[in-house]
Amino acid sequence: MRTPVTIIGAGLGGLTLARVLHVHGIPVSVYEAEPSPSARTQGGMLDIHDYNGQLALEAAGLMDEFRAIILEGRQAMRVLDRDGTVLFEEGDDGTGGRPEVQRSALRQILLDSLPAGTVRWGHKASGTRALGEGRYEVSFADGTSVVTSLLVGADGAWSRVRPLLSSATPEYVGTSFVETYLFDADTRHPACAKAVGGGSMMAPSPGKEIFGHRESGDTLHTYVALSRSQEWFAGIDFTDATAAAARIAQEFGGWAPELTALITDGDTAPVVRPHYTLPAEHRWDRVPGVTLLGDAAHLAAPNGEGANLAMLDGAELGKAIAAHPDDIEAALSEYEQAMFVRSAEVAMFEGAELHHIDSENNTAQGLIAAFTQHQNQHQQTP
Repeated sequence: MRTPVTIIGAGLGGLTLARVLHVHGIPVSVYEAEPSPSARTQGGMLDIHDYNGQLALEAAGLMDEFRAIILEGRQAMRVLDRDGTVLFEEGDDGTGGRPEVQRSALRQILLDSLPAGTVRWGHKASGTRALGEGRYEVSFADGTSVVTSLLVGADGAWSRVRPLLSSATPEYVGTSFVETYLFDADTRHPACAKAVGGGSMMAPSPGKEIFGHRESGDTLHTYVALSRSQEWFAGIDFTDATAAAARIAQEFGGWAPELTALITDGDTAPVVRPHYTLPAEHRWDRVPGVTLLGDAAHLAAPNGEGANLAMLDGAELGKAIAAHPDDIEAALSEYEQAMFVRSAEVAMFEGAELHHIDSENNTAQGLIAAFTQHQNQHQQTP
């Protein structure tokens, strides 16, 4: 291919695509809004699944590097009742198919696998327009622009590339996370550390949940999920970290102190992460020379699959382009048809509504029943 592939966004999906294209000798440029790889923290832990995320890493030739960053033991999982009682616990014997890694470490191995200069940092896309004959111009906030005939939007929920294909815009799903971190947890926050255990901890309840993750370096990362309007969250002054944490903890009155302390004893100011989604089965008609991957294509509320799907999108798109270097439209069509089906299957999985945060079944007992049913289904022989 003579024309470089232009990717907007250096998240996990965009970087996986860039890496797979590089493996196949196809030139690529990635434009990223952040000024540098270390400009901001890259989020918490990710479980990379053997049926999608790991397939992407195999296509990228990075399985050895991936294995080197796995955090041993973090697949352990427990479910707690609101009073702190451990009702379900599953250890990590190393045979599970979803090992945990830090998102920042995963992004770094992708960046390290690309030639210097592949990612153009500090290029925040401000708009895109079609120039005709399958050519597109991407404008950046610094006044520069780039013209390309093969454009991939890997630029997340608020994609600037998506309007070339679709008028869909993300909508708030009615829930948000409030994130906190506890550092040196075993010594400074022993009760919280004991509650979370060695991997992940879930304490569900209708309309509200507390998730805890043990990350690297003796850090606990807490995600407090609340089913509340954006206006409700806007009524809390998050510039006053102590007061904001106390207000969030009020929603968990009567819960075990070792669980609410994950909110009130945070070593960082609580941060609100609202959840947005694109319409279920979001699709578009084929438009020459442009496509989307990851959240830009199929944004959904957190379900454990987002990063995995984005990486698989990137790998599958890269493989399709490599397989059809002289017929890019065939490559994009092949990729999109498979991607539409793949993302819709995740969004519509059986039982999703039954265990939605607002469901009366969103309890420790309900979650354990779902786990048990899932395990039994997988243990049954054909």
